[in-house]
Amino acid sequence: MRRHAPAVHRLAASTVGPGAADDVVQEVFIAAHRGLKTFRGEAQFSTWLHRVTLNACAHALRRRTALPLDGLPEPAAPHSPARAGEQAQVRERLAQALATLSPEQREALTLREIAGLDYAEISAVTGAELGTVKSRIARGRAALRAWLTRAGVRADD
Repeated sequence: MRRHAPAVHRLAASTVGPGAADDVVQEVFIAAHRGLKTFRGEAQFSTWLHRVTLNACAHALRRRTALPLDGLPEPAAPHSPARAGEQAQVRERLAQALATLSPEQREALTLREIAGLDYAEISAVTGAELGTVKSRIARGRAALRAWLTRAGVRADD
């Protein structure tokens, strides 16, 4: 639990928002404990745990009516109050942009950019073919870039 909790929390916070992430993490480890007997060892334990986390996040999102606008983790230490406010606005816009993606694109991008999984691991977690994963990530990035450009977010923000 100590080894995997930070990654599980990051993934949950990016998916359901920081406010609900603690509850999701708790659900993940309860589900993992109960389901450990179903882990066959065909994939890495962390890959299986990411799938359990995504399932718990999906369950938490179904219980709510809308995606969070505060879905990204807070910066570790803002340099100034003005900069912190700017970062909060960018995070809010990014969360709004993520909400416009298909669930499959959002899942693949979150696993890649937030959880730091490689394409093969994402394929194993989602059950999608490697080419499909690459496609979802590329299309998701393009859609995010277009949405953020229309929203006035520049690369240097």
